[in-house]
Amino acid sequence: MFKKNVTIIFFLFIFSSAKTQISLFVAGNGNDNNNGSLQKPLKTIQGAFAYAQKSGDKNVIIEVRGGKYEFEKPVLITSDEFKNASLVIRAYKKEKVVFSGARQVHLEWKPFKEGILKALFNGQQIPDRLYFNGSSLPMARYPDFDPSARVFNGTAADAISDERISKWKNPAGGYIHALHNGEWGDFHYRITSKSADGKLIYEGGWQNNRPAPMHKNYRFVENIFEELDKPGEWYYDAASKAIYLYPPEGSDIKKAKIEIGQSAGIITIKGGVDQPVKNISIRNIEFTQTDRTFMLTREPLLRSDWAIYRGGSVLLDGTENISISDCIFHELGGNAIFLSNYNKNDTITRNHIYNIGASAIAFVGNASAVRSPSFRYEEFVPWNKMDYTPGPQSNNYTQYCVAENNLIHSIGQIEKQVAGVQIEMASHINVVHNTIYNTPRAGINIGDGCWGGHVIAYNDVFNTVLETGDHGSFNSWGRDRYWRPERSIVDSIVAAKPGIELLDIIDPNIMHNNRFQCDHGWDIDLDDGSSNYRIYNNVCLSGGLKLREGYHRIVYNNIIINNTFHPHVWFKNSGDKFIRNIVTSPYVPILMDSWGTSIDSNFFLLPNALEEARAIHLDKNGSAGDAEFVDEKKGDYRLKASSPALKTGFTNFEMDFGVTDHGLKALAAKPPINPLLTTINKGNSHEVEWLGARLKNIETLGERSAAGLPDSKGALIINIQKGSVAFRNKLNRGNVVIKLGDESIENTSALLQAYQRIKWMGEAECIIVRNQAELKIQIVFKD
Repeated sequence: MFKKNVTIIFFLFIFSSAKTQISLFVAGNGNDNNNGSLQKPLKTIQGAFAYAQKSGDKNVIIEVRGGKYEFEKPVLITSDEFKNASLVIRAYKKEKVVFSGARQVHLEWKPFKEGILKALFNGQQIPDRLYFNGSSLPMARYPDFDPSARVFNGTAADAISDERISKWKNPAGGYIHALHNGEWGDFHYRITSKSADGKLIYEGGWQNNRPAPMHKNYRFVENIFEELDKPGEWYYDAASKAIYLYPPEGSDIKKAKIEIGQSAGIITIKGGVDQPVKNISIRNIEFTQTDRTFMLTREPLLRSDWAIYRGGSVLLDGTENISISDCIFHELGGNAIFLSNYNKNDTITRNHIYNIGASAIAFVGNASAVRSPSFRYEEFVPWNKMDYTPGPQSNNYTQYCVAENNLIHSIGQIEKQVAGVQIEMASHINVVHNTIYNTPRAGINIGDGCWGGHVIAYNDVFNTVLETGDHGSFNSWGRDRYWRPERSIVDSIVAAKPGIELLDIIDPNIMHNNRFQCDHGWDIDLDDGSSNYRIYNNVCLSGGLKLREGYHRIVYNNIIINNTFHPHVWFKNSGDKFIRNIVTSPYVPILMDSWGTSIDSNFFLLPNALEEARAIHLDKNGSAGDAEFVDEKKGDYRLKASSPALKTGFTNFEMDFGVTDHGLKALAAKPPINPLLTTINKGNSHEVEWLGARLKNIETLGERSAAGLPDSKGALIINIQKGSVAFRNKLNRGNVVIKLGDESIENTSALLQAYQRIKWMGEAECIIVRNQAELKIQIVFKD
């Protein structure tokens, strides 16, 4: 049904008007006083748009010749000015066209000291990004930029220590970047001065909607003159309007191309609910080199953890039938594509989005459309003052839009509360056949229940939650009108006012035929209040599936590899169902007093998992055994015809995940496929990897004797990779892991099962045997 709808939208866009078509040409050697012909092209997109409006109600194609076009500020297309029946902005015959938010500068560099150069820069604004031969250089920072560091490319607990601050003469204009204390996103601050007693004075911290202290370890500072100590760094002194540059090693400043960022956006299309801008297509354009926007990220998004900046290299606000296709977005300081407020029937497809500072694609409506809105986790509208009318109160939100066939990776390079696709205060958004990986937080995030109807299908989302914690490859919140942090209060109000839980989430969200993988959280994480979901035909590769309190979630026919189902603190009479799924290990319930409508007929790969489920009166009709996957080593989890799992009612489903465009598919990475836990101890000597260490079972009397073990239980470390998580936790070769968290470890399989249950916690107590004595240590699961 989805693909049919996209075809209809495209057909209507192209063929709805039989009006005259005209073409205008733009080239770097053109002139905005020309007539726009191929022989006499215009020079700028702004000039071409102005010229196009002279043609009135016609179909206009702006053909952009190859080259790089610099934008001092975004091109603004408004409903007051836009008169064409349709407008296409595209690269001429697919020539390489680059739209840049930076401009090339020719500076007079003079030696300063110790290899550092200095040049005056009299730009109209403080430079935020400097590009050296096309590559963005980091500002002078502590600690130094380290591409191998997990968080922020390098952090240090003493980044703003008194001792360090004492070395800074005038840090005004510098920045502090830090993770949230709970690793729930990030904070950023601008240093304004230094007090007489040596304390930093700074502003900011509004980028996260869950206020907290900075993380004590994950923090760094930048644009501090005294930290200009490594080749490839630069510093800007606003007082003297001077740039200090420590050139990259082996470079020649006389031959270098220097570019300075000047704009956070490149194209803005702005209309409104009553007068939207319609029928514009942007194709085959490369967008790059926009400024960072982390200090502009401050609007709270209802009661989610997010704050947002409504901007991007392309901003759509009040539009209909807009298409952005076959474009490249990279080296951006903020968001790539942002749909803000009212937008309808817009399509974002076949784009490659990577190496950007914030989110890739965001669909975010306006809070004025929300009934009885609240804007913090702990805030709510009292029951006696609440509007009980279902749905939105205006049309000012993004609806019936599509993100399809996009390759998205390496995002959130400065901001961490980001997503490959972000949805908030929107309805009927289709997110289909995207490949999303290498993200600091979720790959796909739905921030609230307003107003549902989304379809999340055929996506491949992996290597997520790389820099934060307590999150999932797919994450959602549902802190809607009905929701309170106190479970008993919600139980009572829903009993008194049935249906209140569906006032905002008026249509179900449907998730099907996706593949998710998260080693640092859950593969699918339906958090606080998330309600009215249909989740089926998905493959979870690592982190399992979590349902925290909510209502009317029906989860069936999913495959959960090397993990399990995580039900957390459910409401009474939730109506939840978890049926006919394939799971690997025992369920991990937390504070469960009520178990929904049905948890039954699930198939377990580990026999003890079924036993534990039945011990708490679940899965009366469940079964366990070998699911007989077609080829689990290659990630083909279809079932053979002889599979006993088919007897539970489970059915095979299509496993066509991620981008389908041939060019993007060739570029896309693939998720790691790990051995099944059920196969690990077949052949007693099978070795496993855990946190960068190699472990094996205790097999010989010699191994027992050397470790001083009373029996053959435990997992013996036989090798540790230098610099790995195990190495950083000071585990040693010859150590034997005998307990992790609350679970005793009998062998390597038990270790991996225990780890899969608790890895979302980020750390746990571990008991090892070292030098023939038991030792308690705290294991942190991330670098």
